[in-house]
Amino acid sequence: MTAAGLRQSAALGKLITVMPKKLIFVCVGNSCRSQMDEDFARHYAQKLNLNIEIASAGSRPAGYVHPDAIAVMREKGIDISQQYSKGVMPHELLNYDYVITMGCSDESICPASFRGDSRDWGIPDPIGRPIDFYRRVRDEIQQKVLELLQEVAHLPLLG
Repeated sequence: MTAAGLRQSAALGKLITVMPKKLIFVCVGNSCRSQMDEDFARHYAQKLNLNIEIASAGSRPAGYVHPDAIAVMREKGIDISQQYSKGVMPHELLNYDYVITMGCSDESICPASFRGDSRDWGIPDPIGRPIDFYRRVRDEIQQKVLELLQEVAHLPLLG
């Protein structure tokens, strides 16, 4: 599903959301992948007028957003330079409908009582890799975010 397809679905009046769904993207440092997730999701949700609350966090926040993540998002027209890494405690995740982890092997992040949708996307960590690797990770994240928004907003599949 492309962004244009999502826009078309929303424009056709196929979107009805009463209570906002709450999504959080989690990795260990919240300095790269989950930051890109959050801002792609915010960008497309706003563009499509979706009623979705979006956040990102880390189980052990790094304290910064990686400059290469900022650079590759800027290439897509999204500025994450004012973002900062944030932490989250497992019990805080009970407030979310969807918890998406990046493949950080931080399996203990969701508490046993979590009843929402928890998924691990298995996206490789680009820190320490060349900028082209960051771009590939960014593009994979963008596609996964678009697919997730389509599912969460109950938009029909469009070619």
